[in-house]
Amino acid sequence: MSNTDTFAPAEEHHYGPIGRLYHGLTKVDFVGRRKIWFSVSLAIIVIGLGSLGIRGFNLGIDFKGGSSWEVQAPNTTIAKMTTAVKNAGLPDPSVEKLGSKTYQITADINSLNSTQQLNLTNKVVNVMAKAAGTSPDQVSTSSVGPTWGGQITDKALEALIIFFIAVVAYISIRFEPKMAVAAFVAMIHDLLVTVGVYSLFGLQITPDTVIAILTILGYSLYDTVVVFDRVRDNTNGVLKGGDLTYSEMVNLSMNQTLARSINTSLVAIMPVLAVLLIGADLLGATTLQSYGLALFVGLMSGAYSSIFIASPLLAWMKEREPRYHDLAARVTVRGDRRVLTATSAAVAGAQMTSTSVRPLRTSAVTGTIQARARKQKRR
Repeated sequence: MSNTDTFAPAEEHHYGPIGRLYHGLTKVDFVGRRKIWFSVSLAIIVIGLGSLGIRGFNLGIDFKGGSSWEVQAPNTTIAKMTTAVKNAGLPDPSVEKLGSKTYQITADINSLNSTQQLNLTNKVVNVMAKAAGTSPDQVSTSSVGPTWGGQITDKALEALIIFFIAVVAYISIRFEPKMAVAAFVAMIHDLLVTVGVYSLFGLQITPDTVIAILTILGYSLYDTVVVFDRVRDNTNGVLKGGDLTYSEMVNLSMNQTLARSINTSLVAIMPVLAVLLIGADLLGATTLQSYGLALFVGLMSGAYSSIFIASPLLAWMKEREPRYHDLAARVTVRGDRRVLTATSAAVAGAQMTSTSVRPLRTSAVTGTIQARARKQKRR
């Protein structure tokens, strides 16, 4: 009986798919299939950027300036509301239905003088109230000047740039520069996917959207750091045995943390879905819609990028370092190259739980492979 057979635990056949996932025994080849993941992301981003170039953004009045009117009108339609405000003299109105009852109308009337703006605003209020079957005091209005809108846009871009700089600096110090590059690319991926979806479906971008985007970038970074922390531990442990390539070690690390990544994503996404489906649609809390929608899109993209973009990209970059390139060549010559064997996954999973991530500096994976190599040499 070989050493490999000695270490193969019976639990491998005992656990079902869910059990294997939560015990870190999965054998998904994340790095080997990176071309598939990258191609899917590239296709989504290209479609989004194409829409952005053709349609642009549907910016809220906080960014472009203008006036906004809102009213609850459960017994009317977008077409009727549009006709009513156009007949009142409102130029190029944008009519949106927020939730199941609330209608929001925006238009840029900043070119008019103050008296003309006041008269037009009153007309719009009256026709909207009539279309909704309610009184004029139930119509809420707001106005933003073009200068204020430009300032909001500049501040949002500044916040995004500062966030990126802080993240790259932190990961470069806490881990290493290549990990910082991989995390940065994953965040750019999430940003491009989110803005592409907003442009493609004509969703309105508000200050809430910007806050949500910063939130999801932070979430994506957290999930990526969890995987990178495991990669670093395995680099100091499993990889020192010299029997796994860097890509195989990254695969091992990702399979070990896969259950945690999935749990984290589900716990974050389910409350956001509750906000969108129950809070905004059923209960009429439409102010939560812009924030919740950006969160949902971003969280989905962030969960994807932390698993399928950041770590495979890191492995691709690290394999080009001379020491890891030479290590891969030696492993290939010895014939020990593999994605993640059932034995190594099971032994690694036996030394950790789905809720804890401990270093494997004296891992049984390394011991098993070294024992097998020594036996082959004796033969």
